[in-house]
Amino acid sequence: MSRRVPVRLIGWSIAVLLVALPLVGLINGWYASSHWPIRKLTVHAPYTHVSAARIRAAVVPYVGKGFFATDLDAVQKSLDALPWVASAQARKSWPDTLVVTIYERVPQAHWDGDELVDHRGQLFHVPDAARVAGLPHLSGPKGRLDDVLAFYQHVRQQLAAVHLDVTGAHLDNRGGWSVDLAGGAHLMVGRTQPDARLARFISVYPELAGTHPRQAFVYADLRYTNGFAVRWPTPPVATGASNGASPS
Repeated sequence: MSRRVPVRLIGWSIAVLLVALPLVGLINGWYASSHWPIRKLTVHAPYTHVSAARIRAAVVPYVGKGFFATDLDAVQKSLDALPWVASAQARKSWPDTLVVTIYERVPQAHWDGDELVDHRGQLFHVPDAARVAGLPHLSGPKGRLDDVLAFYQHVRQQLAAVHLDVTGAHLDNRGGWSVDLAGGAHLMVGRTQPDARLARFISVYPELAGTHPRQAFVYADLRYTNGFAVRWPTPPVATGASNGASPS
């Protein structure tokens, strides 16, 4: 004796198949790549250090699967791996566009000659880092970056009050501080009471500089108990003809 399948059950089965088949196609990648390819790439970036060509090269390998199958996490990781990228965001815009936003690292200082410090106080490597101009040069033992940054910012503010421009700050392995100034001058601060030593130097420097109005000091050692030593450039030796004779 045969049974008749209810018409309602047949209808539900057809409905389920109509929903399931497209989902299977999406999972396999066929549906997305064949019918909805990504045709446009929109990039929002400052283009200060990261070029459009580098961004495109990082993205292209991941968009061939089409709109639905493109892995946004993989795109973002590829972009994050670019040397000058601080972070990246990727999203899809229907029906055929991938939108990428790039946030670049903003260099704040050189660190130990071959690394840079970004605007978040993080170290990063880029090709030819030493050629990035206009940044202070900082150095110190491994793990002391935050201390050197804090000292640099503090001493820069303090010395600006007497019109001295800090171009570098350094911490040696024994805990001694030193400072580079614009024009090539060097300031030895040392390990003990650096703030007090700097304050003492700053309190006297305007009067001291007034005694050499046309010269800037080349070296100052603040590591003395009750004072400091300053070296001024050696004045050039005057030359000229003797006995009124004209130079030949």
